[in-house]
Amino acid sequence: MRTLLLSTLVALGAGGAMAAVAADSLSTDTANASTYVKDSVITTKVKSKLAAKHLSTLTNIKVDTDKSGVVWLSGVAPTKDASDLAEMIAKDTEGVVSVHNKIAVQQ
Repeated sequence: MRTLLLSTLVALGAGGAMAAVAADSLSTDTANASTYVKDSVITTKVKSKLAAKHLSTLTNIKVDTDKSGVVWLSGVAPTKDASDLAEMIAKDTEGVVSVHNKIAVQQ
């Protein structure tokens, strides 16, 4: 069941990136559209890497990327190690400039 859930999340993330690319081709303001595509591609890459770890502890992590390539992590992790792992994965993703880890650790 967990594998199915992770596969679905990865597929949804990839679908979002594809929708962003489609939106880019329809937009007349290509500078803003390409920035949006870049941001969503980085977000999708980070989410895919988190899902690839097959750790249920990382499924409650929210990933957002701003126009400068800065990734913001939020959500809840059961341990500091899980939070640190999510941060490390994000930092090791192509296109990421920096990471702000706002993940709450369950007490």
